Amino acid sequence: MSTETPAHDHEIAPEQAEARKTPESRESAELREPEAQSDELPPFTEQLSQQLGGVKGVVEAAVPITLFVVLNPLLPDRMGPLSGLQWAILISAASALAIAGWRAARRESIRHALNGLFGIALGAFLAWRSTDARNFYLPGIIQGSVYGVLLIVSALVRHPIIGWIYAVVAQGGKKEWRENKPLVDILSRITILWGVVFIVKNAARIWLYYLDYDNALGLLTLFGGWPVTIALTAFTIWAVRRRMKEVEAAAPSAT
Repeated sequence: MSTETPAHDHEIAPEQAEARKTPESRESAELREPEAQSDELPPFTEQLSQQLGGVKGVVEAAVPITLFVVLNPLLPDRMGPLSGLQWAILISAASALAIAGWRAARRESIRHALNGLFGIALGAFLAWRSTDARNFYLPGIIQGSVYGVLLIVSALVRHPIIGWIYAVVAQGGKKEWRENKPLVDILSRITILWGVVFIVKNAARIWLYYLDYDNALGLLTLFGGWPVTIALTAFTIWAVRRRMKEVEAAAPSAT
């Protein structure tokens, strides 16, 4: 004997229910879709962690430059066959290599480690060759200045770099944000903010470089590096999420 229960006449198949929806009910469902999509966004802290490589990534990226900034003024002028500056360079570069090697051995992502390693290696080469501690920071100064200009230019042509980065982190690389004018507007303004901060920070570093204040230059590099980047990233995520909620809240009233 069959155990299946016969369907009642009043039951409606899903496709029939969809067909019977009125235009008003469909429009209401469409207005609710952005809210569902926004709920699927990673939490604020998760987005921040993804962008910065987590707490571990931030700490590891800061280790080499911190070692150089601290050791360079503390080490004596001469320590055996090498100068204090050369020892500071070696220790800093060795720490960057060790971090990259440790991550590779554990089969972890070495993207952030490699980014720091390249800058440390070039700065170490310039400082070693010139015996001038200021040149350790020179690649970072040039790189930061170029970033600042590119950020502002990208925002002015309505392709903000921070927008593309945010799309990768928060939306899986989707390009739909390009069609959302309020989102493009806020990301363009935030990108200009990033660019201005980069330019101002590196203008101050250039000034200290030419004044030959290598210790002050090191401190500005240290405290104006990851702390500022973390603050800007946190502000970016907060501002974008807030703007998205405002747009979604205004959508029903606009219709």
